[in-house]
Amino acid sequence: MSQKWRQWNKAATKVLWILVILGIVASLPVAYDRIRTEGTSKNVEMIFDYRDLVQVSSYQGNPSAWMNEQLDVLQEAGIHTMAVYQATLTELSNARRITVYSEQDAARLTGKVLTANENATYLLFTDAENQAKVEPIIRKAFASQEIAVEDWSLNGRSGLKIATPVQNAVLKTMEPDPVAMEMLESKGFHLLPRLSNSAVYDQEGLASLLDRFKTMGVDRILFDGEEVPGYAEEPDERHLEDFAQLLNERGIGIAAIENLRGPQRGFETLAKDTNFNVARLYSLSGRDSALDPDIIADRFALAAKDRNIRMMFIHTAVQTNSVEGRITDTIENLVESLDGPEGAIQRIENYGFEMGPAASFEVAEMAGQNYFRWIAILGAVALIALLVSIFIPPLTLLVFVLGVVGTAGLYVLRPHLMEQALALLAGISAPTIAMVFAIRKIDRLYEAGQKMSAGRRLTHGILLFLRTSAMSLIAVPFIIALLNHVTYQLVLDQFRGVSLLHLAPIALTALYVLFYRKNSAFGSVGKILRMPVTIAMVVIAVVAAVAGLYYLSRTGNSGSASGIEKTFRTLLENTVGVRPRFKEFLLGHPIFIAAVFVALKYRHAVYVMIIASIGQLSMVDTFAHIHTPVWISLVRDLLGMGLGIIVALGFVLVWQIIERCWKKWSPLLARL
Repeated sequence: MSQKWRQWNKAATKVLWILVILGIVASLPVAYDRIRTEGTSKNVEMIFDYRDLVQVSSYQGNPSAWMNEQLDVLQEAGIHTMAVYQATLTELSNARRITVYSEQDAARLTGKVLTANENATYLLFTDAENQAKVEPIIRKAFASQEIAVEDWSLNGRSGLKIATPVQNAVLKTMEPDPVAMEMLESKGFHLLPRLSNSAVYDQEGLASLLDRFKTMGVDRILFDGEEVPGYAEEPDERHLEDFAQLLNERGIGIAAIENLRGPQRGFETLAKDTNFNVARLYSLSGRDSALDPDIIADRFALAAKDRNIRMMFIHTAVQTNSVEGRITDTIENLVESLDGPEGAIQRIENYGFEMGPAASFEVAEMAGQNYFRWIAILGAVALIALLVSIFIPPLTLLVFVLGVVGTAGLYVLRPHLMEQALALLAGISAPTIAMVFAIRKIDRLYEAGQKMSAGRRLTHGILLFLRTSAMSLIAVPFIIALLNHVTYQLVLDQFRGVSLLHLAPIALTALYVLFYRKNSAFGSVGKILRMPVTIAMVVIAVVAAVAGLYYLSRTGNSGSASGIEKTFRTLLENTVGVRPRFKEFLLGHPIFIAAVFVALKYRHAVYVMIIASIGQLSMVDTFAHIHTPVWISLVRDLLGMGLGIIVALGFVLVWQIIERCWKKWSPLLARL
């Protein structure tokens, strides 16, 4: 019976490879749909923070004239959208709509004596026009929070008295400044309102506000703070569905801010309820607005091309120049980053985009896509079973059957988890299988006993590298098919298990090299446990641990890079258009080719293939960044392979020099 079981498992591997091939073929239409989806949003929108502009204007001798001048400058530079916030008393004061006084200020102005039983906020309107437009939104905002507002005047000027201390009053938000919105609209600016989650959800008030936005041409809003309007801690108090209905009725979409510390609460639900009418937004902070213009231009261009971001939100900052004794801002620096042939706008247009209001992706889905995905799912399970067959052959059939059953069960209970788990395991399986096959090929070539020339060994190394890379990329169609949903492109959801993907193929390759090869230097775990521990072994272990920690620090979206590396990245980007990964063309790929070259002459050099596996898994990981367009990921991998071969030639040349020097000098050293 055991003999038959072994035969069945052996025969099953052929069937599993057929299923893998069918899965790859079935994944191609799904991948085509994703490429079509990525091509449906081509407008890139430049947005400036109007609140920052108001703040900077408050430091000018003539705020109104300065504001008009800067708006013209920004518009000429290519910024045609202004972000307007829900107003506060502080912002209205900076904009010269009102003048705000505390209880102490009012007492000094009126000559009254302070009392212990009153602490109100007082304000005066700067003119009748501002009063007519601003007073209604002030009264409405404080009335909604049951704070009394009454008329107040001073020296013939009209104002209001608000029954709350000024420290509290300036924190209250109201509708965006109507004077500012009308002025910006008259100058031809598109508006992007920023809304926060008010203390009391007001469906009628929001409907009225959105109607006004729509008449001004608003087609998308951005949220301010940690929550979206309608969100509440208690599920039964949430109004996200109601708010989504208001947006849908008016055709207004929402914007997702990239790289927030944490997602805005309620955003994912709201995105789903608005049928993913979402555009991604990159925010340039006030601090970063002082960077070199070329760096800022790079950031905007890469955000549009590499990360499917269609909204660029620009802050400015006030700077104190103690040397010149004046206050400056970064507007001129920002304009320089946008303008000219090397500016962000021209570079973005060179990539095939157009400047204009951002639009959400239109999801493309051909008929029968679900059937294709199920074939791909079956192929992914088969690929995972093939990985198991390398290490535990008797479990091949059992793993496949359990995998199919488990996948079906997860699809019913938690389909999202099923897709994530299969994508991760397929991503681990393909490069590991590819590396194992490469190591087996090296062993067969070595055991053939042929003394190969250096040229032939190099040719074997390059050809084996190309074959192994093609096999590693088998995982890519499965990842695309399994995670083909707009939530991944909008980064509302992400590929999970990045650290495991970066470690598991290395660990499994090491496991195979150390224990599963016929000529392994270790042979068994028991033999390793009986080996005496030396200082050299401890040093090697420490170095390996440090290298591993550094390697992990470079993985994922939070990975860090040195200044020199960032400069080199920019050079590559400007030279070839797409930046290949350092750990592929400077580490994994050249080491792979060089290791094959050396191992065909010195067998134990095959252990270096453990490090070479980094390049193979990295190619798969490139496609795990679903928010990056497919063609960018493909070009990045191909460039990495091409540059890796070139760098490998240098590695081989260095080895040849070292080897010849050693042959020449080692006899002399032996006689010393």
